[in-house]
Amino acid sequence: MALEASMGRRQHQRPPPPPSYSSAGNGVIFMPTNGMPSATAHHRLRLNPSADHNPDSYDDLQLEFSPLLYSSLERYLPPAMLSMSRDAKLQYMRGILLRYSPDGERNRLQMLREYKQKIISNYQPLNRELYTMHATNFFVPTFLKAINDNTVESFKSIMTESSPGIYTFEMLQPHFCEMLLSEVDNFERWVHKKKVRIMRPNTMNNYGAVLDDFGLENMLDKLMNDFIRPISRVFFPDVGGSTLDSHHGFVVEYGTHRDVELGFHVDDSEVTLNVCLGKEFSGGELFFRGVRCDNHVNSETKSYAILIENIEEQEILDYSHVPGHAVLHRGRNRHGARAITSGWRANLLLWCKSSAFRELKKYQRDFSSWCAECKREKKEKLRLSVAATKEELLKREVNSAS
Repeated sequence: MALEASMGRRQHQRPPPPPSYSSAGNGVIFMPTNGMPSATAHHRLRLNPSADHNPDSYDDLQLEFSPLLYSSLERYLPPAMLSMSRDAKLQYMRGILLRYSPDGERNRLQMLREYKQKIISNYQPLNRELYTMHATNFFVPTFLKAINDNTVESFKSIMTESSPGIYTFEMLQPHFCEMLLSEVDNFERWVHKKKVRIMRPNTMNNYGAVLDDFGLENMLDKLMNDFIRPISRVFFPDVGGSTLDSHHGFVVEYGTHRDVELGFHVDDSEVTLNVCLGKEFSGGELFFRGVRCDNHVNSETKSYAILIENIEEQEILDYSHVPGHAVLHRGRNRHGARAITSGWRANLLLWCKSSAFRELKKYQRDFSSWCAECKREKKEKLRLSVAATKEELLKREVNSAS
């Protein structure tokens, strides 16, 4: 079955390397956008972030890119630049981002900002407490305790690893689910009344709403930074789990008069949080079919357990949603939703992204740390190499004996 990535509202293109680009050692050199040398011209981005560096905040500035993106990228600056002024670091990072962001993408982002500002300026929220993070009112006590303890053991104590890399746990209180659903319903009624064009969550869902568009962006930033990133740092370090710096948050709806099912796809995210909000329904199971890199996204699903480094990795998982319960997985884990047979179901989705991981991935060729097919190919190459070595040694022994 051919599979195309659902890229949501953002299409990524890899531009050709600029003339002033070169690589050396363990970093990447970027020249200023004007092509002229400067005090920072020969500095290189680090391949690994500076864990103990506390980056500046860029929230107070009007920028072409997300302030969180700058804060995240700052950790990758060379040590000599970390003590420079915020303005110097900003100009250097901006030059990098502009070089790798096509004009069409920047124009699209500007139009999106204007669209969001127009809505936020006119829409009157129904439940204002949703717009600020109130952890004790939003989350169940077990989840909140695990986050506050912030240890591997505390995270594992509330989670079930239903399949390698797919974690399920109880997360949201019923009151929060009800408030969020009523807020989305209120927003959709307002959109219909005011005849405002609504942007749907992605290219595959015809129903639902983007939560960032009507003011919930800051609350969802807190959700990602303070609650999802600490977990992802532990369980998804191979796909940028420790450097998540942007998100796409939305609610989708399924029912006999809504989207009935969701096709086989991958998410435009490094880590995806999927929480069922309710209500009563049957069918609509979520199914997973294995993590793949771009080169293997259409490869065959293994219907059997793959033994890799003495670890059995079962690719096939079917999961039945439970209101208030979350599923956390790599965005590149291929999945879909079966047809709902009765009732109505809504889910909160948070696509968490790492700009640093995406930039570094452009220069990588080996994804065996997280792509199951890359792992299989690497293991097969090793097996053939060992077999060839044994055969060569055997030939030498026979020749020496004769």
